[in-house]
Amino acid sequence: MNSNEIKNKNDKFEELNSKEIEEVVEKLIKKELKVYQLDKLIGEKNAVVVRRIYLEKLSNVKTEHIGQYTIDEKPAMQKNIENMIGAIQVPLGFAGPLIVNGEYAEGEFQIPLATTEGALVASINRGCSIISKCGGSTVRVIGDKMTRAPIIATKSVSDALKLKNWIEENFDKIKEVAESTTRHGKLIDVSPVIIVGKNVYPRFCFTTGDAMGMNMVTIATERVCNLLEEEMAKLGIKISTVALSGNVCVDKKPSAINLIEGRGKSIVAEVFLTEEMVNKYLKTTSKAIEYVNTNKNLIGSAIVNSLGFNAHFANIIGALFLATGQDAAHVVEGSMGITTAECQDDGLYFSVTLPDVPIATIGGGTRVETQQECLKILGCAGNGNSKKFAEIVASTVLAGELSLVGALAAGHLAKAHSELGR
Repeated sequence: MNSNEIKNKNDKFEELNSKEIEEVVEKLIKKELKVYQLDKLIGEKNAVVVRRIYLEKLSNVKTEHIGQYTIDEKPAMQKNIENMIGAIQVPLGFAGPLIVNGEYAEGEFQIPLATTEGALVASINRGCSIISKCGGSTVRVIGDKMTRAPIIATKSVSDALKLKNWIEENFDKIKEVAESTTRHGKLIDVSPVIIVGKNVYPRFCFTTGDAMGMNMVTIATERVCNLLEEEMAKLGIKISTVALSGNVCVDKKPSAINLIEGRGKSIVAEVFLTEEMVNKYLKTTSKAIEYVNTNKNLIGSAIVNSLGFNAHFANIIGALFLATGQDAAHVVEGSMGITTAECQDDGLYFSVTLPDVPIATIGGGTRVETQQECLKILGCAGNGNSKKFAEIVASTVLAGELSLVGALAAGHLAKAHSELGR
């Protein structure tokens, strides 16, 4: 089968037969075709099959399960994946109901969670039950921004300082240029503007609506860098953009600046349990929970210079992100944060603070059919729902933390895993 015959098959949207598939695979093996060319040559569905069989021949592994899926290849390959060969299945469960008392999320929610870690969903489910029996979580979004921080090189520290001063004195002009590239992004701050040697690292902070917004702010920042180069040239100062990301953003890495300044959605969720509730539902005392939290999550984390002053934010964030189509790499940011447990006269105040949770309810992986369904289960799919989703995320993290810290205080952690056969 020659290239014209292959192209005709694609134009007619015909499924290749086994002989035709083998012929295309043979062309790949002989390097007469490249795997990325297949989508246009034979259509998305055929391309997935051919690439999978090609990979089977190279690896001598029969893929019995990877090819079993229901998602539509065409939009996935346009927006979410390259060289697609199939899909990975992760077990999906749910915890709930969880009562949430938020500004955007109000009522009972069933929480979809994708994980391969046994006992995790059961633990979160226990936390949901306890929180709901105590009247629900109180939760608020306290910050909302996405950041991009380029590296801009100058000729001297004197020029670097002049650039820094110009940025700080011309916010309105920078804002106008940045927002000319987007309908939804709004520049809200440029802070900090850091000088290291003769290089400048300005941290541009945007709101991005219901999108996570990294692409949006990157495009806007590129236009701002062009503006800065033009304006500095008028002053006789030559600068150049070394890279649009200078790691001061900070994207997909743990960092103190994001812990302090926030990134994505910054959220706090809290619950109060009477001493009777602590005894009844967690089989321990408020004092014991406070003691475990202080010595584990605070002191234990501090002695190793951890940025996660919590028991297992990443477990809950990871399971929610996989289920709802968030960028899985942002789990490293979402895992930062602080769990607070305060023994009071009449019971226990328990809270989680998540300063850096980049999430979306539109775009990216939220378009994928299975993840879209999970967002719909939460009532969070589409525009206008990102802060609602943020409140549900934080409340679920609260449930997971309360359950685990309570189990540790009661000495039940190993017993729970043993009983569940993990």
